[in-house]
Amino acid sequence: MKKTLALAAAVALSALSTNAVAGQPFVRAEAGHSDVEMSVGRYRGSESDTAVTIGGGYWFTQNFGIEGHIGTLYSEYLGNDFDVDLVTLGAGVVAKHNFGPDNTGFFVGARAGLARVTLQLREDHFDVVDDESSVKPYIGVTAGYDFSRRWGLSLNYDRRKADIDGVDFDIDTITFAGEIRFK
Repeated sequence: MKKTLALAAAVALSALSTNAVAGQPFVRAEAGHSDVEMSVGRYRGSESDTAVTIGGGYWFTQNFGIEGHIGTLYSEYLGNDFDVDLVTLGAGVVAKHNFGPDNTGFFVGARAGLARVTLQLREDHFDVVDDESSVKPYIGVTAGYDFSRRWGLSLNYDRRKADIDGVDFDIDTITFAGEIRFK
């Protein structure tokens, strides 16, 4: 039985390409703009603010990887030392296709996963007084330019949803990003 499992594992590993075994970890920083639409029953409102996220992940091949991110999608000062924030924490899969030689040049891509969006009330800019969260899928598309196999720039559009305490949130984010890949 052990020999059969070892043989099956060896066959499975040999089926992987060398690109899949020799992938690239990456980090990404994004900054841009969020449009936040809120609705409670038939009442609707919208706000916009600066969005900043950082993330990272691993490209298993030149076209497929996994990612994680954390950041702020919205922040508003309420007065009397109180702020309200929408914070995102997520993980998902990413895919992209480069049009240049050696995985450089222009590219297009997509990403999808699960994001935990947290609405938090802070006092004195740091102390979290109250927070509520919602976990829902997120999706996104990207287009950009890889200057080398190690770094590139992109323009990204992401869509997140949340249902927090009976309030529905639709969050559309457009960001400019820089990505650095290692190895």
